[in-house]
Amino acid sequence: MRPLHVAVVGAESSGKSWLTKSLASALLNRGQEAHIVDDVLGQWYQREGRTPLRFEQMAIAQQQADTTQWLRRSAPEAWLLSDSTPLVTAVYSQILFDDESLYPMALAHHGLYHVTLVTGLDLPGVANGLERVSPQVSRHFDTLVRQALEHSGIAYRVVYGQGQKRLNNALLALGLESDDDAAQQVRDQGQFAINQGRSLWQCNDCSDPTCEHTLFSRLLKRRATFKS
Repeated sequence: MRPLHVAVVGAESSGKSWLTKSLASALLNRGQEAHIVDDVLGQWYQREGRTPLRFEQMAIAQQQADTTQWLRRSAPEAWLLSDSTPLVTAVYSQILFDDESLYPMALAHHGLYHVTLVTGLDLPGVANGLERVSPQVSRHFDTLVRQALEHSGIAYRVVYGQGQKRLNNALLALGLESDDDAAQQVRDQGQFAINQGRSLWQCNDCSDPTCEHTLFSRLLKRRATFKS
């Protein structure tokens, strides 16, 4: 399979870094070259110990984009896995400062990725020492990032599950075989069953690109119709 440039986005403590590193490790174990673009915003928080001010947000987003572009040029034939993108900074800037000015730059950059993985909110919260966001903010972030992707026509896949199950779902979402043959068989059989109307499908067992993505799209359309 041709190497892809993959964006991993999601709310705080939703497992972005773990998933990015686990995907890179799985690819390397398969003999693939893979590089990670680190989360610039997360590194900034850890270094400064505070929330970036409004005027500092664009520089952080631009550094994330520049680092990604540099790696794209340096290793054009390798997998590139981005732990967050400028879109994450743009969404937090809207939440914290009601500032939507970062979206044009962030979404233009996001068009460079082949696949976008959105980390689901099914993981238990993990404290990072800064206590930046609440569960309510995480849910708000999740909605805003999906809306931004939807309105820009950028396809995405939502990844659920914990541990190996989450990694397997992400690999399947990328069109790769899972690290666990049994997990892939369960998923394929379950999807066949729901398509035949014989079983209910659980979102945290799926990560099918046409599943929750489609449901969320329909929800947005219903809201738009109601408002009009």
